[in-house]
Amino acid sequence: MKTHKSLSAAIVALCCAAATAPVIAGEQTVASPSGDAVIRIEDDGSNFSVRWRGETVVAASPLGLELDGAPAFGTLALERREDTEIDRKIPLIATKASVAHDHYRGATLTFRETGAPARRLAIDVRAYDDGVAFRYRIDTTQPVQLRGERTAFVPAGDPSCLVTPRDYGAHEMPFERLRISQLKEDVAYDVPVVCAAPSGRAHYAITQAHLQGYTGASLRREGAGLRVHLSAVPKRQGPAYTSPSGLTTAWRAILLGDRAGELIESHLVGNLNPPPEGDFGWVRPGKAAWDWWSGPLEGVKPDLATYKRFIDFAAESDFPYYLIDAGWSWGAGPCCDPLPTTDITRAAEGIDMPALVRYAADKGVGLLLWVHWEHLGPRMDEVLDTYARWGIKGVKVDFMNRDDQDMVAFYQRLAAATAKRHLLLDMHGAYVPAGLQRTYPNYITQEGVLGAEWNKMDKRITPQHNLMLPYTRMLTGPMDYTPGGFRNVAPHEFEVRASMPLTRTTRGQALAMYVVYDSPLQMVSDAPEAYRDAAGFEFIKRVPTAWDETQFLSGEPGRDIVLARRSGTAWYIGAMTADEGRTARVALQFLPTGRYRATVWQDGKAPNEVLRSERIVTARDVLDLLLSPAGGAAVILEPTDQ
Repeated sequence: MKTHKSLSAAIVALCCAAATAPVIAGEQTVASPSGDAVIRIEDDGSNFSVRWRGETVVAASPLGLELDGAPAFGTLALERREDTEIDRKIPLIATKASVAHDHYRGATLTFRETGAPARRLAIDVRAYDDGVAFRYRIDTTQPVQLRGERTAFVPAGDPSCLVTPRDYGAHEMPFERLRISQLKEDVAYDVPVVCAAPSGRAHYAITQAHLQGYTGASLRREGAGLRVHLSAVPKRQGPAYTSPSGLTTAWRAILLGDRAGELIESHLVGNLNPPPEGDFGWVRPGKAAWDWWSGPLEGVKPDLATYKRFIDFAAESDFPYYLIDAGWSWGAGPCCDPLPTTDITRAAEGIDMPALVRYAADKGVGLLLWVHWEHLGPRMDEVLDTYARWGIKGVKVDFMNRDDQDMVAFYQRLAAATAKRHLLLDMHGAYVPAGLQRTYPNYITQEGVLGAEWNKMDKRITPQHNLMLPYTRMLTGPMDYTPGGFRNVAPHEFEVRASMPLTRTTRGQALAMYVVYDSPLQMVSDAPEAYRDAAGFEFIKRVPTAWDETQFLSGEPGRDIVLARRSGTAWYIGAMTADEGRTARVALQFLPTGRYRATVWQDGKAPNEVLRSERIVTARDVLDLLLSPAGGAAVILEPTDQ
């Protein structure tokens, strides 16, 4: 991987000058460079609306803040407007593309109260060709406290949307399709909320970005709109958010496109975050063997022979990592309570962790360790220094289950602390990504998704759910769904098993997930024995986990998808379908000129059967991929001289 001495220095800014424009009375508009996306804000700062290619997708919607311990803002008037246009390329590490195009037109609208005390409120606005965003700023040295925001999103018409209610905090609930009018007013809905305009000509996703220094939020229906509700620190009385000096909120963002799948290609969430500073060329994406999924719910008991078995499997498969999950540390009980007896700077009796690290390193495998955040938080520097001294390559931190101001600060502190020590970071029991991976590329993946681990516990991982995820949760950033289950059965044959769990997909879909699901650190979740001499495992060994380019080809949420990703000169295709079998016709016109060897793995007659074939193709060809119900296919396209 190319080392970037300073990614910020590598950013090429073609136009980034700000200028003060004369204020024109009436609504203020900011249009994207192409003019496709337009956001309008009233000159009293009271509301905003959004258009996509001339169609209003978000009608007049409230703006504003709810102050705590201070009088509410009075009537506001626009004092000044400062415009800017940015057009730059940002090199990326370990994600869905090698470069992000950060191109937008923006404006800072500064409002001032018309009466005393004449306080100011600034709204930063950006319009990209694939979305819009805004945030609030109060530039003062005085403390600021918020009860909440007045911000709401009022969709035009009564669109059909993909929504997921918040659970107890882990953000692991299925998505369902409901109209705005059908949403319950007493339920908090997670981001993103993904809607199709009533015309069918526009699709959009409502989410948030750059939480640094702020707090997370959910959306609640109020009338015809979705009101932003800030997450408060548990057991802390008073405001949801406090600042000792001034205020910069998170970005409220709306991704826009003609088709739902086009939103997958967007870099908007990442572009709303600061680019990385310093050298992150050491970050190595890749696949990891993992012991918890195939084992008991209480976790694998500390056992040197078991650990070496997984290390040997990772080495044989050319995987760079093995994740040792809960139970490895001194005094740990069954997964996953944060017992006071647990010491995560010591391994369990009989386990010499530095020696195990050396054993793995001799085979080209790095070790990752699971920890509970309550054990890590109070001793962060001590724990991470210990892991760095042992030679550990990364940590999986679990059970935060919150997104309030204190927890957002914990994520930020941990991302910086692990980056300083060249450790990868995987957050579980996590909130939905807001782009922190852009600033810290070592923050390589996170959960915040109803993933395959739930096959061990209930029946919610349905084929339809699997086909919702690319169009919803995955829009915000990488998701550690943990694919790779090779005990494949038809949906009607599925039963819950805590150990050696089943998956209600075909083997072909299990392979396709490694292309479709975005996770630069990707688990290979089943036991080593499930993969030995297994049909299709060759593809898992070969498929990358980070990409140079991503292209959505076809599909509809909850029904099907065909996604293409490029790594170097090779292209990979993942095709998945939900309850119905289908033939996915894949036009290869995205290929450059030349001949390519297409190696295809697609469904056979039985759920765990996969058929492998090869043929020579060009950009003029069409591949017909046969997908069984709950099925899929995976393809590698490599340049060839033959």
